[in-house]
Amino acid sequence: IQFRTTTKFVITGAYIEVTLGNNPLENYTVYTASKGDILSLGKIVDAGQRSYLLLNGGINTSDYLGSKSTFTLGVMGGHCGRALRTGDVIHLNKSNSKTILEKRELPEIPSEISIDVLYGPHGAPDFFEIDYIEEFLETTWSIHFNSSRTGVRLIGPTPKWTRKDGGEAGLHPSNIHDNAYAVGAIDFTGDTPIILGPDGPSLGGFVCPFTIIKADLWKMGQLSTQSKIKFNLVTYEQALEKEKVEELFVKDIHTVIPTYPKALVKEVSPIIEQFSFKKHAVVIRQSGDNNILIELGKLELDLELRLVIHKLFQAFEDQNLEGVIDLTPGVRSLQIHFLPQLISRKDLLAKVYSILSSLEDIDDIVVPSRIVYLPLSWNDPEAKLAMEKYHTTVRSNAPWSPDNIEFIRRINGMDSIEKVQNIIFEANYLVMGLGDVYLGAPIATPLDPRHRLVTTKYNPARTWTPDNAVGIGGAYLCIYGMEGPGGYQLFGRTLQMWNTYPKGGYFTKEKPFLLQFFDQIKFYPVSTEKLSEIRRDFPQGRYPLKIEEVSFSLKEYKAFLSRNNSKIQSFKDQQQKAFREEKEDWVRTGKLNFSQEEQVSLNKEEIQIPEGCEPVESPLSAVVWKILVKKGDRVTNNQPLIILESMKMEFTISSGKEGVIDEIYTKESLEVRAGDILISLKNN
Repeated sequence: IQFRTTTKFVITGAYIEVTLGNNPLENYTVYTASKGDILSLGKIVDAGQRSYLLLNGGINTSDYLGSKSTFTLGVMGGHCGRALRTGDVIHLNKSNSKTILEKRELPEIPSEISIDVLYGPHGAPDFFEIDYIEEFLETTWSIHFNSSRTGVRLIGPTPKWTRKDGGEAGLHPSNIHDNAYAVGAIDFTGDTPIILGPDGPSLGGFVCPFTIIKADLWKMGQLSTQSKIKFNLVTYEQALEKEKVEELFVKDIHTVIPTYPKALVKEVSPIIEQFSFKKHAVVIRQSGDNNILIELGKLELDLELRLVIHKLFQAFEDQNLEGVIDLTPGVRSLQIHFLPQLISRKDLLAKVYSILSSLEDIDDIVVPSRIVYLPLSWNDPEAKLAMEKYHTTVRSNAPWSPDNIEFIRRINGMDSIEKVQNIIFEANYLVMGLGDVYLGAPIATPLDPRHRLVTTKYNPARTWTPDNAVGIGGAYLCIYGMEGPGGYQLFGRTLQMWNTYPKGGYFTKEKPFLLQFFDQIKFYPVSTEKLSEIRRDFPQGRYPLKIEEVSFSLKEYKAFLSRNNSKIQSFKDQQQKAFREEKEDWVRTGKLNFSQEEQVSLNKEEIQIPEGCEPVESPLSAVVWKILVKKGDRVTNNQPLIILESMKMEFTISSGKEGVIDEIYTKESLEVRAGDILISLKNN
């Protein structure tokens, strides 16, 4: 980084090698750079994952959706919505008048770290066995290399479930009807726990037994593959106290941050309130220290529940309470994100009860709706690539690999792929939630139960999904708003759900997403080539959509279900028979649960490099995605040899010289560690 003006700066976070010109600098010390000086950053030393460059006055950049942060996956915010590149020019604000602390002691970032958590929103005995909840807290967890700001994957003991499956939410017991996630929630995507980060999904269909307290969220940023974690259970009152002390610490670094003894699982509960609303049970769950999750009714797909949740959502929006940050509806739930400093949780719970009690007749709720016709490239090559990468780099023996569509056919008892295809194109999918996974992505279900193809979600999740891929998880359909991880069974791809920089058409600066609650999605088939043209033109406002304005009536819908009850039941019986047979086969073959036992290549201590050869080593911990050469091949200088996948990105390892491939010590789908020898290269 070259400075164009005299600037004060400081490096914080994990300790990193840094020089100004030829002079080595200390971290956590304020320096002044002169015009023309070059700041060089090296590698992180010891523990930690991220270092931070702070510039006096701050970076001058415009807001996007009220934030200056960069969201690289969504290609928005910050500097052009991406990471910095050579040649970028960053402008600074004028220096502020705040006092700068010239020197301070370097804080410790240990490799073994304790993170305080709250119990919930989900727990025992509803979903987990109580002894597993205790085992989770006793375990020293490791970090999987496929981690990022999206989520941090944990390596540890396999969970013990109290449910056999998730019903219409999916075959695996971790599957639930989609609800909102808190940042820092520990999300079980199948049998794999993932700490959801600041770039993580806002809505999803997996259980979360613990949530990191707000005061400890910063620790997520320093978790690396070398870290070891223990989670410490605290009470809600302790979480609020620790946040207050941290705020004092910012003003006075001599303030001591408290530590707390581990709370006993049997003395706390993820459920903080229960009562009845008309014929439905209401359960309010703790979701960290600044969220509550309100659940309505039984764990089943019932459109009436979604409509009542919508009424509750609208009532809270209308009241515009101070301290309520945002509201996120799920299929049968509503998450309220709030500031405890401005509105107490007790007062918020009382408000929920008051609003629900005031709701009048719910037998005939009518909401505006639109039928939105979307193009679909069936079995799109990008969707197939996601399946292939998963099969190679994540789980080669998954029952849905290598072909998701064949799996959808089998688990629903269909006798042909064509029947699956026909059902998908016949269905009207009602949008139940937005932001499922990311960026205005819809969670939707067919209005006609005979069109509800039921699957299970990936276990563990994919590390990569193409943007606007379309898939089914449980009885729900999702259109992925952007590239990222995912767990739905894919069958195609459509046009964009989100447009960051609208140029006309169906998007605006205030509403950069396409769909609305209770829209109905109707697909029509297009070729891969045609979809490519549509995806080019649609964000520019040059591809018209067919949209019909309608309404959705709960009373009329119940009448439809009643008229077609026998045919619907016949379809469900066939489906459930196939579903049970599939699950029985998984139990018999040991595929129901996923073990995190690592498959690794030979380590470097076991490999003897022949005389006249040089090793090609892995620069990082990763999984082997593609091997581009074979034994005996002659390679040129800088020729790509192997593609690795790590941190949800691809890394190419190239030859450093000309030579002949003498031996390959790994294979595709195996995990490798930093420093492992992958290839021996014979000198020319």
